[in-house]
Amino acid sequence: MTSIDFTFLGCGDAFGSGGRFNTCFHVKAPSATFLIDCGASSMISIRKHDVDPNAIDAILITHLHGDHFGGLPFFILDAQLGSRRTRPLVIAGPPGLRERLFQAMEVFFPGSSGIPQKFELDIVEFTPDEPVTLGALAVMPHLVRHPCGAPPLALRVEVDGKSLCYTGDTEWVDAIVDAAKGVDLFVCEVYFDDKPVRFHLNWQTVKQHLPAIGARRVIVTHMSPEMLSRVGSLGIEAAEDGLRLSI
Repeated sequence: MTSIDFTFLGCGDAFGSGGRFNTCFHVKAPSATFLIDCGASSMISIRKHDVDPNAIDAILITHLHGDHFGGLPFFILDAQLGSRRTRPLVIAGPPGLRERLFQAMEVFFPGSSGIPQKFELDIVEFTPDEPVTLGALAVMPHLVRHPCGAPPLALRVEVDGKSLCYTGDTEWVDAIVDAAKGVDLFVCEVYFDDKPVRFHLNWQTVKQHLPAIGARRVIVTHMSPEMLSRVGSLGIEAAEDGLRLSI
């Protein structure tokens, strides 16, 4: 049976808790290689783990906070000047992605957004709750709740007969059940164990809904210092930078 490789290039929060890189997941399937999120530190982790950025076909973005999309200006500039990319690249994310990306490029590297790329760059803006096909990837973006100046999304991705879901950052919404229903891998933001906090998830809330979700494997990510201190005693599988698994 076909399997895909999933690597946590970054599984930290916005503040580097636990010395972890910002969110960035690398997925290598037979028919496509892609990233889910590309936080500000992602190029560092890409180099650390010897990932070839030119082999990445697409980058899928859950929401427009710097620890989830802030690495894109660096990725694009490297593709142009460092890695000398020639293959097409798709960057897909919430409505407003194009404008925010170009704004970020101008803040970090003034003038860079106006430089013609030597490769085809296709920026796709998802419509929440409407499926889209990106090459070999079937993506379903589900609207969640996490203020970031644009609609935040949980992403369900299907490729080569395998399915995975990442919640992005969000407080509990029932759309998470639909997004993760029966997936082979459910990657879930869990900022605290039992502490309620607006716009983020805690483990006890997620745990209540796991029977309805029915995912084959659940891995928690994006943890606060408090959650990092507890996760070993909770009997749950937690992400680590560099963790690689087969789905």
